[in-house]
Amino acid sequence: MASIYKNGKNYYLSVRYNGKRLAKSLGTDDERVAESLQPLVEKELLLELMGIRKPKQNLPFSELYIKYIESQKHWSKSTYLLNESILRLHNQGKPLPKNETSKAIYTRHINQCYRWGLKNDLIREASFIPGTEIGLARHRTLTISEVEIMFDNIQDKDFNSFVRFAYYTGARSGEIRSISTENILDSHLVVNGKTGERLVKLNKQAKEIIHGKHGVWKYSKSYVSQQFKKEVRRLGIKNARFHDLRRTFGLNLIKQGMSIYKVSKLLGHKSVRTTEQHYAPLMTVEIEDFVL
Repeated sequence: MASIYKNGKNYYLSVRYNGKRLAKSLGTDDERVAESLQPLVEKELLLELMGIRKPKQNLPFSELYIKYIESQKHWSKSTYLLNESILRLHNQGKPLPKNETSKAIYTRHINQCYRWGLKNDLIREASFIPGTEIGLARHRTLTISEVEIMFDNIQDKDFNSFVRFAYYTGARSGEIRSISTENILDSHLVVNGKTGERLVKLNKQAKEIIHGKHGVWKYSKSYVSQQFKKEVRRLGIKNARFHDLRRTFGLNLIKQGMSIYKVSKLLGHKSVRTTEQHYAPLMTVEIEDFVL
């Protein structure tokens, strides 16, 4: 028999078996999170009560997070670095970011580490971070006028061509910041995307850039982000981020009549559903006025 109850700020799970009882903190004050954790924790407590599983270790977070990231052999380098940075800062006691989207990203990665620890019997209880693990969706796109201002006024030729190439392909910054010449084909570019290797379609405008004098870049993630912010601030374009180029690429193709299926393929999304989720809110504002 199992039951969830609240004691102080956090929810607890109590399990009884053959007259014995074990209780464990679920490490959250969110009832929905507590309910989602119940099946996993209940099973673990039952196994302990039945003598099938020995009580867990209780590694400190400083050891847990290192074991966690070392175990994820399938991660890409960027995913590894992101997790390592977030978990290291959390171990050092750094507060969560104030930005809601960044805060949700940190929360998701920290809690996932704790879940892994519970699943692998490395900790007895987890100090889950309360709150949402899904950030606020960003819907900012650039107007044609804003795009033209950037193309005409970003003075550094290499970075100007990088911005234009990003817009003409819809590629992510990480996919084109450091391109190997052997990955440049006649009509496609081979890149490592979020879901693995993929092909980026090169239209006429993109081909002119990639096969031209300013066609290969060696930029860091921070340089692209900071340089883009610096340029748009100088040009008076408010609330713009580099990733908005990709979002604008997709939206403009849909507005031109391209099918959502083709746009999904061009963006390298895992499924059309992902594309629909991203662009449905954007397309709502494009619907013409109507009367019922």
